[in-house]
Amino acid sequence: MAVLEVKDISKSFDEEQIINHISIELHEGEIVSLLGVSGGGKTTLFNIIAGLSLPDEGSVWIDNEDVTGKPGNVSYMLQKDLLLPYRTILDNVALPLMIRGMKKKEAREKAAPYFAEFGLDGTEKKYPAQLSGGMKQRAALLRTYLFSKKVALLDEPFSALDMLTKQSMHEWYLDVMEKIKLSTLFITHDIDEAVLLSDRIYLLTGKPGEITKEIAIRELKSRTQDFKLTEEFLQYKKEILNHLSGEETI
Repeated sequence: MAVLEVKDISKSFDEEQIINHISIELHEGEIVSLLGVSGGGKTTLFNIIAGLSLPDEGSVWIDNEDVTGKPGNVSYMLQKDLLLPYRTILDNVALPLMIRGMKKKEAREKAAPYFAEFGLDGTEKKYPAQLSGGMKQRAALLRTYLFSKKVALLDEPFSALDMLTKQSMHEWYLDVMEKIKLSTLFITHDIDEAVLLSDRIYLLTGKPGEITKEIAIRELKSRTQDFKLTEEFLQYKKEILNHLSGEETI
Protein backbone atom coordinates (compact mmCIF):
# COMPACT_ATOMS: atom_id res chain seq x y z
CA MET A 1 0.00 0.00 0.00
CA ALA A 2 1.21 3.51 -0.82
CA VAL A 3 2.06 5.82 2.08
CA LEU A 4 1.73 8.82 -0.25
CA GLU A 5 -0.48 9.09 -3.31
CA VAL A 6 -0.43 12.11 -5.61
CA LYS A 7 -3.49 11.90 -7.83
CA ASP A 8 -3.80 13.76 -11.14
CA ILE A 9 -2.25 17.05 -9.95
CA SER A 10 -2.23 20.08 -12.24
CA LYS A 11 -1.17 23.63 -11.39
CA SER A 12 -0.93 26.95 -13.23
CA PHE A 13 0.44 30.37 -12.30
CA ASP A 14 -0.60 33.53 -14.16
CA GLU A 15 -2.37 31.41 -16.79
CA GLU A 16 0.82 29.43 -17.48
CA GLN A 17 0.47 25.74 -16.72
CA ILE A 18 3.42 24.47 -14.68
CA ILE A 19 2.56 20.79 -14.09
CA ASN A 20 -0.01 18.68 -15.89
CA HIS A 21 -1.94 15.66 -14.53
CA ILE A 22 0.83 14.23 -12.36
CA SER A 23 0.21 11.01 -10.47
CA ILE A 24 2.91 9.34 -8.38
CA GLU A 25 3.12 6.94 -5.43
CA LEU A 26 5.53 6.47 -2.55
CA HIS A 27 5.57 3.22 -0.59
CA GLU A 28 6.74 2.65 2.96
CA GLY A 29 10.52 2.84 3.33
CA GLU A 30 11.11 3.79 -0.32
CA ILE A 31 13.41 6.46 -1.70
CA VAL A 32 11.84 7.78 -4.89
CA SER A 33 13.48 10.50 -6.98
CA LEU A 34 11.91 13.15 -9.18
CA LEU A 35 14.45 13.84 -11.90
CA GLY A 36 14.25 16.45 -14.62
CA VAL A 37 15.55 19.75 -15.93
CA SER A 38 15.22 23.04 -14.05
CA GLY A 39 11.86 24.74 -14.40
CA GLY A 40 9.97 21.48 -14.91
CA GLY A 41 7.69 21.98 -11.91
CA LYS A 42 9.32 19.72 -9.32
CA THR A 43 9.34 22.32 -6.55
CA THR A 44 5.78 23.34 -7.42
CA LEU A 45 4.75 19.73 -6.98
CA PHE A 46 6.58 19.51 -3.64
CA ASN A 47 4.82 22.63 -2.38
CA ILE A 48 1.47 21.06 -3.23
CA ILE A 49 2.39 17.77 -1.53
CA ALA A 50 3.50 19.72 1.55
CA GLY A 51 0.16 21.54 1.66
CA LEU A 52 1.80 24.92 1.04
CA SER A 53 -0.01 25.41 -2.27
CA LEU A 54 -3.35 24.23 -3.62
CA PRO A 55 -3.54 22.40 -6.96
CA ASP A 56 -5.93 23.48 -9.69
CA GLU A 57 -6.88 19.83 -10.09
CA GLY A 58 -6.10 16.62 -8.25
CA SER A 59 -5.46 15.61 -4.66
CA VAL A 60 -2.79 14.41 -2.21
CA TRP A 61 -3.37 11.42 0.07
CA ILE A 62 -1.34 10.10 3.01
CA ASP A 63 -2.38 6.76 4.51
CA ASN A 64 -5.72 6.99 2.68
CA GLU A 65 -6.47 10.45 4.11
CA ASP A 66 -6.97 13.44 1.83
CA VAL A 67 -4.41 16.04 2.97
CA THR A 68 -4.68 18.39 -0.02
CA GLY A 69 -3.89 21.93 1.13
CA LYS A 70 -3.21 20.79 4.71
CA PRO A 71 0.36 21.60 5.87
CA GLY A 72 2.13 19.72 8.65
CA ASN A 73 1.62 16.18 7.35
CA VAL A 74 5.04 15.73 5.74
CA SER A 75 8.53 16.99 6.56
CA TYR A 76 10.24 19.19 3.99
CA MET A 77 14.01 19.74 3.69
CA LEU A 78 15.30 22.38 1.27
CA GLN A 79 18.68 22.72 -0.43
CA LYS A 80 20.10 24.87 2.38
CA ASP A 81 20.31 23.42 5.87
CA LEU A 82 18.52 26.50 7.36
CA LEU A 83 19.96 25.81 10.81
CA LEU A 84 19.54 28.76 13.16
CA PRO A 85 23.04 30.16 13.86
CA TYR A 86 22.25 31.26 17.42
CA ARG A 87 20.94 27.82 18.53
CA THR A 88 23.02 24.79 19.42
CA ILE A 89 22.76 21.76 17.14
CA LEU A 90 20.65 19.97 19.75
CA ASP A 91 18.21 22.86 19.96
CA ASN A 92 18.12 23.17 16.16
CA VAL A 93 17.28 19.49 15.83
CA ALA A 94 14.71 19.60 18.64
CA LEU A 95 12.97 22.69 17.19
CA PRO A 96 10.16 20.79 15.37
CA LEU A 97 9.22 19.07 18.63
CA MET A 98 9.04 22.41 20.43
CA ILE A 99 6.95 23.90 17.62
CA ARG A 100 4.51 21.04 18.14
CA GLY A 101 4.14 22.06 21.79
CA MET A 102 6.75 19.95 23.57
CA LYS A 103 8.65 21.58 26.44
CA LYS A 104 12.31 22.39 25.65
CA LYS A 105 13.71 19.91 28.19
CA GLU A 106 11.50 17.09 26.92
CA ALA A 107 12.27 17.94 23.26
CA ARG A 108 16.01 17.83 23.94
CA GLU A 109 15.67 14.48 25.72
CA LYS A 110 13.69 13.04 22.81
CA ALA A 111 16.12 14.32 20.15
CA ALA A 112 19.39 13.47 21.89
CA PRO A 113 19.35 9.65 21.40
CA TYR A 114 19.21 10.06 17.61
CA PHE A 115 22.55 11.90 17.45
CA ALA A 116 24.56 8.67 17.51
CA GLU A 117 22.38 7.05 14.85
CA PHE A 118 22.86 10.05 12.56
CA GLY A 119 26.62 10.27 13.16
CA LEU A 120 26.33 13.51 15.14
CA ASP A 121 27.80 12.41 18.47
CA GLY A 122 29.65 15.27 20.15
CA THR A 123 27.92 18.06 18.20
CA GLU A 124 25.00 18.60 20.59
CA LYS A 125 26.44 21.76 22.21
CA LYS A 126 28.13 23.12 19.10
CA TYR A 127 26.72 25.82 16.82
CA PRO A 128 26.16 25.53 13.06
CA ALA A 129 29.23 27.67 12.24
CA GLN A 130 31.40 25.04 13.96
CA LEU A 131 30.22 22.20 11.70
CA SER A 132 31.25 21.17 8.19
CA GLY A 133 28.73 21.32 5.36
CA GLY A 134 28.17 17.58 5.50
CA MET A 135 27.58 17.58 9.25
CA LYS A 136 25.12 20.46 8.96
CA GLN A 137 23.16 18.47 6.38
CA ARG A 138 23.09 15.49 8.74
CA ALA A 139 21.64 17.72 11.44
CA ALA A 140 19.10 19.13 9.00
CA LEU A 141 18.04 15.62 7.98
CA LEU A 142 17.62 14.58 11.61
CA ARG A 143 15.48 17.67 12.22
CA THR A 144 13.42 16.73 9.15
CA TYR A 145 13.00 13.19 10.43
CA LEU A 146 11.79 14.37 13.85
CA PHE A 147 9.19 16.63 12.24
CA SER A 148 7.51 13.68 10.50
CA LYS A 149 8.61 10.05 10.46
CA LYS A 150 5.97 9.19 7.85
CA VAL A 151 6.96 11.05 4.65
CA ALA A 152 9.91 13.35 3.90
CA LEU A 153 10.38 15.65 0.91
CA LEU A 154 14.04 16.40 0.18
CA ASP A 155 14.72 19.15 -2.36
CA GLU A 156 18.31 18.69 -3.61
CA PRO A 157 19.75 18.36 -0.08
CA PHE A 158 23.30 17.56 -1.26
CA SER A 159 23.59 19.95 -4.21
CA ALA A 160 25.66 22.58 -2.37
CA LEU A 161 28.32 20.08 -1.23
CA ASP A 162 31.64 19.53 -2.98
CA MET A 163 32.10 16.26 -4.89
CA LEU A 164 34.00 14.32 -2.20
CA THR A 165 31.68 15.44 0.59
CA LYS A 166 28.66 14.57 -1.56
CA GLN A 167 30.00 11.06 -2.19
CA SER A 168 30.56 10.55 1.52
CA MET A 169 27.06 11.86 2.27
CA HIS A 170 25.51 9.51 -0.28
CA GLU A 171 26.98 6.45 1.45
CA TRP A 172 26.03 7.80 4.88
CA TYR A 173 22.52 8.61 3.66
CA LEU A 174 21.90 5.11 2.29
CA ASP A 175 23.18 3.61 5.53
CA VAL A 176 21.01 5.74 7.82
CA MET A 177 17.93 5.32 5.61
CA GLU A 178 18.29 1.55 5.88
CA LYS A 179 18.03 2.00 9.66
CA ILE A 180 15.18 4.51 9.92
CA LYS A 181 13.13 3.41 6.87
CA LEU A 182 11.87 6.94 6.19
CA SER A 183 9.64 7.09 3.10
CA THR A 184 11.30 9.79 1.02
CA LEU A 185 10.54 11.74 -2.13
CA PHE A 186 13.77 13.27 -3.44
CA ILE A 187 14.24 16.07 -5.98
CA THR A 188 17.52 16.02 -7.90
CA HIS A 189 19.02 17.17 -11.20
CA ASP A 190 21.91 14.72 -10.73
CA ILE A 191 21.38 11.47 -12.68
CA ASP A 192 24.17 9.64 -10.83
CA GLU A 193 22.66 10.64 -7.50
CA ALA A 194 19.18 9.49 -8.52
CA VAL A 195 20.37 6.06 -9.70
CA LEU A 196 22.62 5.52 -6.68
CA LEU A 197 20.05 6.45 -4.03
CA SER A 198 16.65 5.51 -5.43
CA ASP A 199 14.34 2.55 -5.42
CA ARG A 200 12.41 4.18 -8.26
CA ILE A 201 12.86 7.28 -10.43
CA TYR A 202 10.11 9.39 -12.00
CA LEU A 203 11.24 11.46 -14.99
CA LEU A 204 9.48 14.83 -15.12
CA THR A 205 9.83 16.42 -18.53
CA GLY A 206 8.31 19.07 -20.77
CA LYS A 207 6.57 22.37 -20.16
CA PRO A 208 4.15 21.97 -18.53
CA GLY A 209 5.91 19.24 -16.57
CA GLU A 210 4.55 15.71 -16.90
CA ILE A 211 5.69 12.32 -15.65
CA THR A 212 6.84 10.63 -18.83
CA LYS A 213 8.72 7.62 -17.49
CA GLU A 214 9.17 5.54 -14.34
CA ILE A 215 12.35 3.53 -13.80
CA ALA A 216 12.80 0.90 -11.09
CA ILE A 217 16.36 0.41 -9.80
CA ARG A 218 16.56 -3.33 -9.21
CA GLU A 219 19.90 -3.56 -7.39
CA LEU A 220 19.62 -3.90 -3.63
CA LYS A 221 20.73 -1.16 -1.25
CA SER A 222 22.89 -0.23 0.50
CA ARG A 223 24.91 0.66 -2.62
CA THR A 224 28.46 1.94 -2.50
CA GLN A 225 30.17 4.30 -4.95
CA ASP A 226 31.49 1.18 -6.74
CA PHE A 227 27.97 0.62 -8.07
CA LYS A 228 28.57 3.63 -10.34
CA LEU A 229 31.29 1.64 -12.13
CA THR A 230 29.02 -1.26 -13.06
CA GLU A 231 27.43 -2.00 -16.43
CA GLU A 232 23.99 -1.93 -14.77
CA PHE A 233 24.53 1.62 -13.52
CA LEU A 234 25.67 2.80 -16.93
CA GLN A 235 22.60 1.24 -18.56
CA TYR A 236 20.28 3.10 -16.18
CA LYS A 237 22.15 6.33 -16.87
CA LYS A 238 21.98 5.81 -20.63
CA GLU A 239 18.24 5.09 -20.46
CA ILE A 240 17.63 8.30 -18.52
CA LEU A 241 19.85 10.46 -20.74
CA ASN A 242 18.21 9.12 -23.89
CA HIS A 243 14.76 9.82 -22.52
CA LEU A 244 15.56 13.33 -21.30
CA SER A 245 17.17 14.20 -24.62
CA GLY A 246 14.23 12.79 -26.58
CA GLU A 247 16.39 10.16 -28.30
CA GLU A 248 14.74 7.09 -26.85
CA THR A 249 13.57 4.70 -29.53
CA ILE A 250 10.23 2.87 -29.27
